[in-house]
Amino acid sequence: MIYGVVASASGANYNTLILQQVSKMPTGGKYSISHFAKIKLESAAHFESGKFFVIPTAPYPSFCSGATYIIFIKTIEVLRDSGQLKLDYATLNQLIIRDQHDGEGIWGRWNANGPGTARLFHELGLGRNFTDFSQAQPGDFMKIFWNNNVGQRESGHSVIFLGTTQHSDGEYVRYWSSNIPRGYGEKEVPRSKIACAIFSRLETPASLTRIHDVPTVDAYLASLLRKKSTFAEACQKCGI
Repeated sequence: MIYGVVASASGANYNTLILQQVSKMPTGGKYSISHFAKIKLESAAHFESGKFFVIPTAPYPSFCSGATYIIFIKTIEVLRDSGQLKLDYATLNQLIIRDQHDGEGIWGRWNANGPGTARLFHELGLGRNFTDFSQAQPGDFMKIFWNNNVGQRESGHSVIFLGTTQHSDGEYVRYWSSNIPRGYGEKEVPRSKIACAIFSRLETPASLTRIHDVPTVDAYLASLLRKKSTFAEACQKCGI
């Protein structure tokens, strides 16, 4: 797949920039939630001398929320390199992965059960969240729920939406992530297999600075390891 090139980014074309970062990622490496996969994620997105070095040049074990977070970080770094986004050291430091618990800081929110990415977008004002497939555009972040459970007993997937396509047996949803079993790559599934989904569109990345104004730990996301929520409550918590 070929993604268009954009010289500058704005609210209208951050999605194109996100897709560019997807196109530069390696393929494969195996899906894993092992300690080794977490260590590789931390090393792939480390911060040094005022710059993020996100260099997964070869496939390695990975998992879905880590894959989409790397794309998010890579997009932020491209905007910084081009001078379109300025973030102070304190904010950049908040983006580092340090084995945060669910709901803690930026990564802990992104990696949490439930609507982690969407909750982060709503709290900081990074962009809008929605559930309507007809509004979705390639490059939107997407949380797929394979069942109707949110939080405890949920089955979900953090992905980047690539579009939909029609097959003889119905509509399929295409996305990129770290997928079971192969790892990094594109995949498509029948839309009928998706119980529900929340889309998050990056619109105002400068709002990352608001991380200093919200609680260190998001109590709702932190609770979802042991408590059940509902899709309606998740939507409400994400401003939908």
